[in-house]
Formats: sequence, C-alpha cells, structure tokens
Amino acid sequence: MSNGNKSSAEKILEGVGGAGNIKFLSCCATRLRFELNDNSIVDKAALDAIPDVMGCIPQSGDRYQIVIGGGVATMHSALQQLMESQTGSGTASTNEVKADNASNDDIKASMRSSGVRGKVAWVDGFFEYLSDSFRPILGILLGASLIIALCAVLDALHIVDFRGDKSAGWVFVDSMWHTVFYFLPIMVAYNASKKLKVDPWLGAAIMGALMTPDFQKLTSLASTTSIKDTTLGTVSHVAHVFGLPMQLNDYSGNVFVPLIMVAVLAVVYRFLKKIVPDNLHMVFVPFLSLIIMIPLTAFLIGPLGVWIGTYLGLGLAWLNTHAPFVFAILIPLLYPFLVPLGLHWPLNALMLMNIQTLGYDFIQGPMGVWNFACFGATAGVLLISLREKDKTMRQTASGALAAGLFGGISEPSLYGIHLRFKKVYSRMLPGCLAGGLTIAILGSQYGGIKTKAFAFTSLLTIPVFHPMWVYAVSIAVAFIVPMLLIFFFDYRTPEEKAAHKE
Repeated sequence: MSNGNKSSAEKILEGVGGAGNIKFLSCCATRLRFELNDNSIVDKAALDAIPDVMGCIPQSGDRYQIVIGGGVATMHSALQQLMESQTGSGTASTNEVKADNASNDDIKASMRSSGVRGKVAWVDGFFEYLSDSFRPILGILLGASLIIALCAVLDALHIVDFRGDKSAGWVFVDSMWHTVFYFLPIMVAYNASKKLKVDPWLGAAIMGALMTPDFQKLTSLASTTSIKDTTLGTVSHVAHVFGLPMQLNDYSGNVFVPLIMVAVLAVVYRFLKKIVPDNLHMVFVPFLSLIIMIPLTAFLIGPLGVWIGTYLGLGLAWLNTHAPFVFAILIPLLYPFLVPLGLHWPLNALMLMNIQTLGYDFIQGPMGVWNFACFGATAGVLLISLREKDKTMRQTASGALAAGLFGGISEPSLYGIHLRFKKVYSRMLPGCLAGGLTIAILGSQYGGIKTKAFAFTSLLTIPVFHPMWVYAVSIAVAFIVPMLLIFFFDYRTPEEKAAHKE
C-alpha cells in the first residue's frame, strides 16, 4: 500500500463520516461500495476533491459508491486497515448523499440519482441484485474471453484448426475456458445467494443438482419422451418423475434460472429460519431448503427461466434479422444511457443466454461500438490534456483509456470524465451512430456481427467476432469520430473550461 493510497484512504474515510458511520464496505471492478448509518454527514465536496476519486454515485437508502478505477482493490485494503485500527472491525457500504445544486461536479452522479433507479428502492435493489450476481466473476469471465481470443487468433492464422479434429492438448485448452461458462449458473447462484443473505453454498448446491450426471441421465431413460420445438428447431426431453412431467434442459451457461431460483430460495430460507428452532437451524434449514427448492427448480423454475431467456433472445434475434439497421444502431445508442444507470445487466444476461441456446451472440458486436465510442471520447480528452499540458486530466484520461482498450472497462471513462462534462455525450453519440451504421451496412450480408464467446469488448478480443474485419472497421469508426470531435470542438462548455483554468 503506497503512501498516496493511504492518504487518499484517510480522506475517503473522513469524507463518508468516519469508520463509525460505515455498516459495510465492498468493492467491484472499479468502485468502492458503502452502506452507511447516516448519509447526511457525507462530505461530497471533500470526496470529489480527492485526486484518486473519479466520481461519486448516490444511490437509494444509505448506499453510496465511489469510483476509484483500477486501483480500487488497493484502496479497499487501505480502508479496511484504517477501519480495523479505528473500530476493530473492517466493515462498510453505500449511501445516498444530499443533492446539492446541480453544478458541474455533480454531473457524474446525476445519471443514477435523478432516474427511477436512484429514487425507487425496489428498482435500485433489483438492479443491484443483478449486478452483484455478476460482478465477482467478471475477472474470470474476462480471463476466459482472452483464452477464447487467443484460440481465435491461432485459428485465423491457420496455426491450429479449432473447427476440425483437435489434439488432446487443444481439447484441454478448450476446457480451460469452457469450464467458466459451463459452471456459470452455479457461480451466479452462489453470488446471488450472498447478495440476498442466504447460505451461498445452498444456492450453489441447488443449481448444481440440475447439472449432475445423474440429472443428465434422465434424458436417456426409456420412459423419457422427446418433443420437437418447430419454432426453435430443437428437441426437448420430458422425464416422468413420480408420475409428474419434468422438462429436461441443459442448464450450463444459463443465468436466468439461478437468478430466479435464488429469489425464491430467499423467501423459503427466511421462512424456514422463522419456524425451525434456532438449535436446529444448521441441519434442518438446509435440509428442508434442498428438498423444497431442488424439485421446485427442476419442475418449474428451470423450464420457466429457460423459456424467458430463450424467447427474449429470439425477440432480439428477430429484430436483428428483420430490422438489422434498427438493431445495429439502437444497441450502441442505448448503452451510453443504460450503463451509467446500471441497467445493462439484463442485456448481459441475454448475451450469455444466446450463446447457451443459439450457440452464438449477436448483441456484443453493436455493444462493442458503444464501448469504443466511449474510449474514443476519452482519447480525445487525452489529446487535449496533452496539448494543454494538463497533468491531472492526462493521468485520468490515460488510465481510463488503458482500462478500456485492454480491459474493455468503461467505468473509469464514464465516471472519471464523461459524466463530469456536459459536451462529452454530444461528441460520443455520433460515434455510436457512425459505428452502428457501419455494422449495419457492412454486416448486412453476414447477418450482423456474431461471436461464440462472452467477451469484454477490448482490442484483445477483436478476433472472437465474425466477420472480424467488419467488427474492426466498425469499432475504428466509432473510436475515431468522437476522438476527432472532442479534439477539434472540445468537451467542455465555456464555463467549465474557465472554471478548469482557475
């Protein structure tokens, strides 16, 4: 832990009201996430003045998020150490800060605090549930996507033919990334259970029951019947368990089922904890939860989750097929507004579901256009900071650009720059439009841009998209347009520019 981080950690701790005001502290890829006892004592101005703080995100209730960027893990550790030294425990969380007059330094937080997500607790809770179910596994998803990208490069260079017969070594390499997506439902169930304060191993075990070899054997039993779905062009199997029909599905890679299952499990779990005597909780709460939730998931929740995910994906696939121009333009233009509000997680879940049901995804290509438009805007800001010899903005922009181009992470750009200055979006959206049009025009003969992997849209994952050249040209257009618009026309209003020079 550096002295700079320690100093910033002390200032952050003071800004949120001290260790005694913190109930819970966690961090995601770029943000510190607080839950406070009293949000009225948060000093937002002091937090914004800390160099390592890229932005503050008020949320409903007593929750508050502070954007740090790539160094968030180090900052989190520094805060934990400070809190332990002051209170003897290392806990903390998020909160809603009083809204001051909407000055320039409030813009970075206004997207969430002004919308329904910032004001309606259950809406905020719903999207927090979705995001917290995925955030802890973003790292391994990124790692798996890079393995896929490496394989795609080797295949494109004709070094290894991944579409033909592969040697045992390359089959093993496939297993290195496939394991992440195959067991994804169990990981999501674990995280979702933790979020809802249910024993996470219980949620994981219930989801795992539907992925065991024993469960898969039901497909091959003589009593199992097969039904062809003419809409999907697939064959489903129905087993007869104790005389009741059970639709059998491949749940590997599915994320809708664990999300729905854990939401129901939380209700059952809390009810059981109320009616089971305390001294019997350890045995009978898990026991009863398993014998209730595994059948309920197998008979009802599982097929329902598969049905919801499949037909949502088919609806978007229909739009992509019958109105490709609308789809290719709509996705990149929506994402700049969905991501700051945290409303993009359902689409991320659909991407995973598409890969599981269709064998490919068609949303990530247009989504990549938005990401690179975002990074292009950051590049434009970086060029201006170099021209004006603005050391602070140069450091912010260069860090955000590196996180974007090589990690596919947009949050440092969004909260560190884009939501701070009023003109950034007006420069970035033309890039989204131009990139979307490029995909629509060049990709029309290919049915759009497709990928067989859930990939963070960075420079390193370009090879996983097909046709690769269409995707590369589209994101290049999306990147260059906002970069040039910002470089030549700036990203600040005259007032912001004058205030920045003071």
